[in-house]
Amino acid sequence: MIDAIIAFFTPEILSKIVSVVVGLLIFTLVYLVIKGMAKKLALKKLKPQTSMIVMKVIRYTFYVLVVIYVLGIFNINLSALFGAAGIAGVAIGFASQTSMSNIISGFFIVSEHALKIGDFITVEGISGTVDAIDLLSVKIKTPDNQMVRIPNEKILNTNLQNTSFYPTRRINVTIPLNRRTDQEYALAIAKEVPAKCPNVLSEPEPIIYYDGFNEAGINLVIAVWLNNSDLFVVRNQVHMAIKKSFEEANIEIAY
Repeated sequence: MIDAIIAFFTPEILSKIVSVVVGLLIFTLVYLVIKGMAKKLALKKLKPQTSMIVMKVIRYTFYVLVVIYVLGIFNINLSALFGAAGIAGVAIGFASQTSMSNIISGFFIVSEHALKIGDFITVEGISGTVDAIDLLSVKIKTPDNQMVRIPNEKILNTNLQNTSFYPTRRINVTIPLNRRTDQEYALAIAKEVPAKCPNVLSEPEPIIYYDGFNEAGINLVIAVWLNNSDLFVVRNQVHMAIKKSFEEANIEIAY
């Protein structure tokens, strides 16, 4: 066994191993320098999601160059290697086609600025906060702390809802009223509700209106504007203010 190992490590093999080690050291040094420079430049000039993709491209390029270098040192013909793959090569071709489609879609997503890291998005009924925008997919964290991976191509080809795209949003709270309720009186009480909610924005102004009938009577809607970060706070404030105001005014909410 020892003789076989000694016989294998001929001067030629040892020379190639040394070349590989030296080459890897040089590649790694160059990679770290380029990575550091690119990271500083990207942080200054690019958005976080674009910066992330640029860094991944640099890393994958480094891996490819290292593999090609090592194979070249040992005189391994890449075309012969791929040709011997046979059916596996066809499968890799299809996978590469899908991957390339996702990569191209990823660049469209970044250039379109339709979403960024930290945005709360919904794609085909799946909602969550964007954690990462990668070459092949976007990773989001759902409200119940689950990671969902969505291919870039799917995001580009389906309706994307980005709740965080604008700094403000509107919520509508529907109040079902009995048919015997004095509608003018209820409307006047409802108009006082937004002012009792500290986090509701005064501009744009709240809207209070009747919107259709229900089994008990009629629906009254209070629509208010808020900052995205105050969503749940405002929901609580509006519902609590409605309950308190209507109870004090002896207006019955239909259930």
